[in-house]
Amino acid sequence: MADPYLPYTVTIRKITIENETRDIKTFELVFPDGQQREQFDFVPGQFAQLSVFGAGESPIGIASSPLDADCVTFTVKKYPTGVVTTALHNCEPGQTIGLRGPFGNHYPFDQMAGKDIVIVGGGFAVTTLRSTIRYLLHESKRSGFGKITFFYGARTPGELIYHDEISSWAQRPDIDVHLTVDNPDDNWTSHSGVVPAVVTKIAPASDNAIALLCGPPIMVKYTIPALKDLGFPAEQIITSLEMRMKCGIGKCGRCNIGSKYVCIDGPVFSVAELQKLPQEF
Repeated sequence: MADPYLPYTVTIRKITIENETRDIKTFELVFPDGQQREQFDFVPGQFAQLSVFGAGESPIGIASSPLDADCVTFTVKKYPTGVVTTALHNCEPGQTIGLRGPFGNHYPFDQMAGKDIVIVGGGFAVTTLRSTIRYLLHESKRSGFGKITFFYGARTPGELIYHDEISSWAQRPDIDVHLTVDNPDDNWTSHSGVVPAVVTKIAPASDNAIALLCGPPIMVKYTIPALKDLGFPAEQIITSLEMRMKCGIGKCGRCNIGSKYVCIDGPVFSVAELQKLPQEF
């Protein structure tokens, strides 16, 4: 981007309510012209700043694939004390907001080439993993990667997001989808229990494989040893410190972990890299 301080002006094309409590919404954003969309050149794993004019801005992971040429998508959870997320949730289609970025690094697709890929997500933090899966499954990219195994969990069935899209993935022969919830209802037919336990139960092979992991800190904390027990080395477990994203350009000093700035050096790190830093999980 030409000026990291200056946001693009984008229009909300569509808003989708993702969960039963209606506090998670997906926003499809379109640029005023194709040239600006091309300038917003990102890779799955990166994030951007969304701004509601007069309310402020907030860092949000990009949920769409860079191959989705017609729009850029973000999934946003509204927090009770979140001024910006509340303002976003009060927006309507057709409204104009600001988009600044992209920022940070991304998932290591060069390292992933030719390997089987295990993807583990939890809660609404599955957004950048959705971006990654859409990218991997695209017809122009699919042959460059091996089998995909996707684990996704939430506290209840009503907290799972991207229902229709994940259902369509489950119908494909080249991706295995495993859903789980902590508290199932009478209609739930998939796995029950926390994500690390389901990963251990299914036991995806670690040979010539890499694992991508993004979710609540408590889930990440216990999934990392589960993957290690399955034979994944620390260098082959990749996670995202999305909860530490701040200004995006390393100026506010609020994202650092030891010598690293999450907004610049991350948010994507291997577990091997994190082991050299002050403990985060």
